[in-house]
Amino acid sequence: MTGKTEQTAAVAEALGYEQARDELIEVVRRLETGGTTLEESLALWERGEELARVCRRWLEGARARLDAALAEEEKAAGAEEAGEAG
Repeated sequence: MTGKTEQTAAVAEALGYEQARDELIEVVRRLETGGTTLEESLALWERGEELARVCRRWLEGARARLDAALAEEEKAAGAEEAGEAG
């Protein structure tokens, strides 16, 4: 990666989910509206891809946390049932 690309990625990673989502919505709106040069459109597209990756990571992290919490809950419920049976 180039220095500028690494900086851009680091800034994108620092965004919270809602910030990244809101900016992604704005990028999509601007692309759909048109009126930008090819260079501007490409830059917007690239930014949108970065923001989509950030959102995906946040959602995957949230899913992993939910799955872990549900697994713990099931484990605890199974232990309670085993204790009651004995």
